[in-house]
Amino acid sequence: MAKRYWLMKSEPDVYSIHDLERNGSTFWNGVRNYKARNNMRAMRVGDEILFYHSNAKPPGVVGIARVSREAYADPTQFDRTTEYSDEASDPADPRWSMVDVAFVAHLPRPVSLDDIKADPDLPNMELVRYGRLSVQSVARAEFDRVRKMGGLK
Repeated sequence: MAKRYWLMKSEPDVYSIHDLERNGSTFWNGVRNYKARNNMRAMRVGDEILFYHSNAKPPGVVGIARVSREAYADPTQFDRTTEYSDEASDPADPRWSMVDVAFVAHLPRPVSLDDIKADPDLPNMELVRYGRLSVQSVARAEFDRVRKMGGLK
């Protein structure tokens, strides 16, 4: 199966690209949107990710990560003490999934949302069309363009 490309959003004060670099890898839990969940279920080990800082000034792509473990049940859906609890989720058929991601690189220059919106090569990027989705698919050409804009070859 061909490598695929994604964009995943995290608020930098919750989990930043610096946290991912320090930890090497992490699990990506707490996603409670069906389209974002389905995107994670479609991920395969080795797929590459644009790491996006949301709720930042300015918001934008700040690094590259890679899928290091394919989708598995997000245990927080069964933990009634967390904000991610979902009482309707059945342990025999979990509703929510998560993946593991590993650090690859920082972008030498962050690529802001405004930069992406202004780029004539990126008008169809999901980030431009459906900005709020936390896990999005990215076309290979879009991934390569954002990497280049950020100073990576």
